[in-house]
Amino acid sequence: MRVSCYRIVVLALLLIFSLVINRVQAQYFVLNFPDDIFLSDFDNNSTNAYSDDGEFGQTESISEQEVDPGSWRPIFELNNSSTVDLTLTPYYSGLQKIISAASEGNTRLMEEAVTELEASASAGDLHAKSVMGFVYGIGMIRETSEAKSFQQHQLAAEGGDMQSKMALAYRYIRLDLHDKAARLYRELAETTFNRFMISKDYTTFVPIIRIHRGTYEDKNMLRKFHGEDSEDFKIVEHYAQIGYPSSMYRVGLFYYFGMRGLRRDHAKGVYWFSKAAEKGELNSMGIMGDIYSRGAGVERNYTKALQCLTLAAEQGLYSAFNGLGYLYLKGYGVAKNYTKAREYFEKAADSEDLSGMYYLGMLYLKGIGVKRDVKQATKYFLVAANAELPKAIYQMAKMLHVSARIKNNLNMLKLAAALYKSVAERGPWSSLSRWALESYVKGDLGKAFILYSRMAELGYEVAQSNAAWILHKYGEKSMCMGVSGFCMDKERHERAHDLWLRASKQGNDYAALLVGDAYYYGRGKERDFVRATEAYMYATSLSNAQAMFNLGYMHEYGQGIPYDLNLAKSYYNQALENEPVSKLPNMSIMLAFVRLWVHRNYVDISIMVTLLLASIIIVLHLRERRRHLRVLIGSHRS
Repeated sequence: MRVSCYRIVVLALLLIFSLVINRVQAQYFVLNFPDDIFLSDFDNNSTNAYSDDGEFGQTESISEQEVDPGSWRPIFELNNSSTVDLTLTPYYSGLQKIISAASEGNTRLMEEAVTELEASASAGDLHAKSVMGFVYGIGMIRETSEAKSFQQHQLAAEGGDMQSKMALAYRYIRLDLHDKAARLYRELAETTFNRFMISKDYTTFVPIIRIHRGTYEDKNMLRKFHGEDSEDFKIVEHYAQIGYPSSMYRVGLFYYFGMRGLRRDHAKGVYWFSKAAEKGELNSMGIMGDIYSRGAGVERNYTKALQCLTLAAEQGLYSAFNGLGYLYLKGYGVAKNYTKAREYFEKAADSEDLSGMYYLGMLYLKGIGVKRDVKQATKYFLVAANAELPKAIYQMAKMLHVSARIKNNLNMLKLAAALYKSVAERGPWSSLSRWALESYVKGDLGKAFILYSRMAELGYEVAQSNAAWILHKYGEKSMCMGVSGFCMDKERHERAHDLWLRASKQGNDYAALLVGDAYYYGRGKERDFVRATEAYMYATSLSNAQAMFNLGYMHEYGQGIPYDLNLAKSYYNQALENEPVSKLPNMSIMLAFVRLWVHRNYVDISIMVTLLLASIIIVLHLRERRRHLRVLIGSHRS
């Protein structure tokens, strides 16, 4: 079970309300609510925190630097138009040195960087405080201190640092302070929500990539992320250049959203979308309508937005109806008309367009152009949320959050926090993963490791897994730095164990397996069969075949758990059934069955072997006597 482009950890079954959560993978879920679960809290005459119409999302184009003031973007995507002078800003000067030190494996430069940032933090720089929270959290050049890390992040978050808010919210979940986590994640999710596109959720094209599959590097996945040097990209670009509209659209996506290892470039993206739209490519028309309505990469122009969306809708692009509905809903470039807005959203929804369902849900929830109907709104939200539409997940989280506080129900609160988290993780701070992947693909392990470590602190399961795997796979080459220089073996094992442990608690079965291995073999931890068993049992619940095999082995030999050959056989059978998923060598399981048969029949086999050996000895003895007699007879005759 894996997490990914964003991951939802379901923390409880809400049996009291007959809420059933069926986890298919860590990032996939199914929510089934009874019809009246929210009706007592959201009747059709009340507003309950849904009184304004801002819930549809904003169209203002706000720069990432404004949304995330401490963004690391100027370090990685500095261009001529940047307003940030890295040499004159103490925070960015120190941050740049940290990145360079990690890349080069330069401990002196890292010491200098941390000292600079420490001074800036003491002088009141909020973003420097955020980085110092990270430094104290992982024990890099400074002694690990959860208290100091928490204090620095808290001060930074109070001042508006978004990455520290992410770090704090995740820490609240780990401390079981779910009310605080939900409130903070709601704020972060709202910021993220307001940046979503209108007609279609294009953010799903930029997931956080897992660089490994179990023990092995995921080479097939990584080869797609070599940017402009990728063979796949070169082929698509070639077809775009010779005039294929679909390829033009794809190249536009790669540049506009910074996909497949390319640097994000709105100008190039708009260029290719425009070229494709001129040739009648519908998706490009639709996305240009969104871009013009938001003014993201171009000057805002509602007239052009209306033209693009109308052309796309007339030719059968159902997602374009969402853009048209939104323009009429808000009165952008046209007279406000709720009836037309509803009709357009219905056309999109009738074609099973998820955003259309979401917008219809919002109309029914707020009673805009229709009679208010919370039950109908919830149905639309559920369909879209189960298909992983972030906007719908956000609305479900808000409804759960309000209900949880009214009912004072902890399990609903946990679920609301988890849903908010899945949306918040799509915020602009997720760009860290793109730069980390780019560094990893280029062989810069130190830079990749520190970026994934930063994301791990913000609560991203995939980043926790990637950072731990780099430590596990590359050891010293990871450029891991501890309190007094490069990490020693013990420090690396401990840091990797902590990362695997966090990832396992977010549903990563391979991480749970390695937590068990750490206790079983004593890697970075005292050898402890009891804790190893607990970790393996948790990994088994996540369908990890290797963990099943390990439990079978421990039962077969009575290691930390009762000697029980029947249970051993049961676990080996489970491992064999799940083997294709985990790539556990089939021969290992078959040999275990042979070994188990030997153990079951050990007494009988011992007797058989003893009898066989005795028989061989008797035969040899008789043959020797016979030979001796022949020698005697021969000598007598002579």
